[in-house]
Amino acid sequence: MRFGNTRSGRAAAEPSQRQLRVGEVIRHALASLLERGEARDPQLAGVPITVTEVSISPDLGNATAYVMPLGGSNAEEVLDSLRRAAPFFRRRIGGIVTLKRLPELSFALDSRFDTADRIGELLRTPSVAADLRPSSEQATEKQAIPRDDP
Repeated sequence: MRFGNTRSGRAAAEPSQRQLRVGEVIRHALASLLERGEARDPQLAGVPITVTEVSISPDLGNATAYVMPLGGSNAEEVLDSLRRAAPFFRRRIGGIVTLKRLPELSFALDSRFDTADRIGELLRTPSVAADLRPSSEQATEKQAIPRDDP
C-alpha cells in the first residue's frame, strides 16, 4: 500500500474530478444568490462579493467558499456576515443544486488577490525589472529572425 495516494494513483491533496465539478456548481449557485442580494443582512446589502472558488472535502461533506468583497473593503465584517448566513445559503443552494447530500458550507477570505499584488510589487522593483529586461544581445537576435508577416 502506498501512503499519501488515492486508489487512482493521484496525490491525496489533488481534488478529484467530482470534487471540482461539485465545487463549481456550488460556486455558481452561491454567486447567483449573492448577486441577487438574497441574504437579508445589512452588512451584505449592496456589497459586491466575488466567489473565487469553492473547495470540497474528499468525502463531499464540507465546502469552503473563498470570497472577497469588491475592493477588499470591510472584508472581515462581510466574512462574519457570510458565516452567520451560512445555513441560509446552504438551504437556498439545496433548492438550486441537485445533490444526494449537500455539504456543510463555510466561508474564508481569498488571499490570492493580496498575493498577486505582492508579486506585482516585487516584479516592479528595480533589481527584478533589470533582470526581466532583454539584454542587448537577445534583442539583436530577435531582430535578426525573419518574419512571415506580409
